[in-house]
Amino acid sequence: MRAILLAGGLSLIFTLVGTRFAIQVLAARGYGQLIRDDGPTSHHTKRGTPTMGGLVIVLATVLSYLIAKLITGRQPTASAWLELGLFVGLGTVGFLDDFIKISKQRSLGLRSKAKFIGQTVAALAFAWLALSPWLKDSRGQTPAGHSISFIRDSAHWVWPTALLIIFMMLLIAGTSNAVNLTDGLDGLATGACMMVFGAYTLVNIWQNNQWCGRFPSQTCYEVRDPLDLAVISAAITGSCFGFLWWNASPAKIFMGDTGSLALGGALAGMAILTRTEFLLALLGGLFVIQTLSVILQVGFFKATKGKRLFRMAPLHHHFEMLGWEEITVVIRFWIITGIFVAAGLGVFYAQWVAGT
Repeated sequence: MRAILLAGGLSLIFTLVGTRFAIQVLAARGYGQLIRDDGPTSHHTKRGTPTMGGLVIVLATVLSYLIAKLITGRQPTASAWLELGLFVGLGTVGFLDDFIKISKQRSLGLRSKAKFIGQTVAALAFAWLALSPWLKDSRGQTPAGHSISFIRDSAHWVWPTALLIIFMMLLIAGTSNAVNLTDGLDGLATGACMMVFGAYTLVNIWQNNQWCGRFPSQTCYEVRDPLDLAVISAAITGSCFGFLWWNASPAKIFMGDTGSLALGGALAGMAILTRTEFLLALLGGLFVIQTLSVILQVGFFKATKGKRLFRMAPLHHHFEMLGWEEITVVIRFWIITGIFVAAGLGVFYAQWVAGT
């Protein structure tokens, strides 16, 4: 438990201090955000705002986790290394995308094919290792389960390994892109991710307290390393909290694809490693809505030969085009996220109380 508090507190301090330094360095080098010409006109004033702030989130999370483990004298677990590897791997893909945009002064970074390959490689490596028998613990548990779960592993949802790997790859790619789509307003994605990772911190702590490795029962949780996953989720929560100080409206820095792809991938990895793949859709309901708005917009546009369902997608831009102030959209979307998170935690706890 001490490691959880240390990781969360240290990452908050690192991002609070580190982001201010990053703003100075990025601004001095001219690493500023490019703004879409077809977006809300109010966003044009943001052109040139330092971006790639996700580097601070990633570095602060990894550093605070390692320091917390060093202070408490505990060895990092296989699940933690996998989660951090996915976090850093997708952050690297996002960094390359951001750097190309900035260096070539264009709105397109990595080509879609190259970006997809990068996400696929990171997701495939994670999925393969998470199911690998080489990473079994003393109880024979691999980091990821061999079934698709809502709250806990179920014998009724066991899938072949090949299908599980494909599912994990799709979940990781989908979630990382969903957070990336949501990162369009000052503080929106940062605040939403902070709440969802905070929820996963509580989920991991509860799973550790009812862990089958310590308290075998009909309602225990078969998760390989719940306490160590709680340390990482607390570290990411703290990093988002600290970064929000500088990213809230009016933002002094943007996380860029470096942060959004890393955070989205880490969310998917956390869901897989905690055996709560379907619960993620509820906890991260805002990200689901944002993604659906883009899918519906594109589908409606093609079906009606040019008509639009929303004034602009993703959904947050639609409300801006209706005349809502940016800060109003952000706060109301945060409220929606809070409702989804509360509902997800409520369902998680109710399932345990019911003993099913």
